[in-house]
Amino acid sequence: QVQLVESGGGLVQAGGSLRLSCAASGSIFSPNDMAWYRQAPGKQRELVATITNNGNTNYADSVKGRFTISRDNAKNTVYLQMNSLKPEDTAVYYCWGYYYTHYKNYWGQGTQVTVSS
Repeated sequence: QVQLVESGGGLVQAGGSLRLSCAASGSIFSPNDMAWYRQAPGKQRELVATITNNGNTNYADSVKGRFTISRDNAKNTVYLQMNSLKPEDTAVYYCWGYYYTHYKNYWGQGTQVTVSS
């Protein structure tokens, strides 16, 4: 089993930046695809960004050009750099991973991001 733990959330003013981290532990010795999701109150969870085991990335249109997903395999950590933050980015952000040799996915517990006007 794999545990994913997010950190780096908090309160920031519009136009500011935050960097979220997702640290993996447990049975982590497997190739994996990772992603960040977010969920605002009363809304469905939406996909924000993905990164494959080999570093290919994709972004939701709403964050393209502002957010960057990256990974450091030596540290078993995935990052989400968020720049030019807007109030509509306010949500709980969740880390997700699919581990190839496990044939299963894992979710983190989420970290709150609040962007004030």
